[in-house]
Amino acid sequence: MAAGIVVAIDGPAGSGKSSVSRAVATKLGYRYLDTGAMYRAVTWAAVEAGLDPDDSVAIGAWITGPEAPIIRSGTDPQSPTIAVDGTDVSAPIRGAEVTANVSAVSAVPQVRTLLVESQRAEAAAADPGIVLEGRDIGSVVLPDADVKIFLTADPAVRAQRRAAEVEPDSDAAAIAATEQSLRARDAKDSTRAVSPLTKADGAVEVDTTHLSFDEVVATVIDVVNEREPSR
Repeated sequence: MAAGIVVAIDGPAGSGKSSVSRAVATKLGYRYLDTGAMYRAVTWAAVEAGLDPDDSVAIGAWITGPEAPIIRSGTDPQSPTIAVDGTDVSAPIRGAEVTANVSAVSAVPQVRTLLVESQRAEAAAADPGIVLEGRDIGSVVLPDADVKIFLTADPAVRAQRRAAEVEPDSDAAAIAATEQSLRARDAKDSTRAVSPLTKADGAVEVDTTHLSFDEVVATVIDVVNEREPSR
């Protein structure tokens, strides 16, 4: 059982999970864990090791073998960190190569088993609480989480937001390309055999399409306050 309140926030790419989760954790005084960054870190390490991200057999053997990377996540919501073998990889894991390959690496069962174990350990040690965000937190990693949220938004809106993160002055072509990429990522994540992206039982769906960032954060905090068990 977790030491504190566990808030699971899931949703597709570009739905605002990271920024919303960090803001919610900061306002509540909770820890924060970006599980997607963990999968990106493994993907980055695999590419650095010269492995083919689409070779699930090789990835599985590597992640369970002596050359497996050590992934460490900082859980301060105001300055989250992610390191591979002691090296900060916060910037390179957001690059195009990692983004293009993270779905394939994330689908490898051995990768998910290792990282899910780590995520559960972080949740169990968090006091007074922790916000974990990803794609399978409420459905697989922590199905008994105190609060489960599923953030979503229209793909076109998600594309505009994601494109603006990369380039504030993104043109229509860049936004269209981003939307195509997000839709492809949605399809891969929703149909994979292991831990597919799905709305967990008991999760509160929050459609952020027409909400401001502050409105989304306030909505999530209201759900937490309503469901937070007495301690």
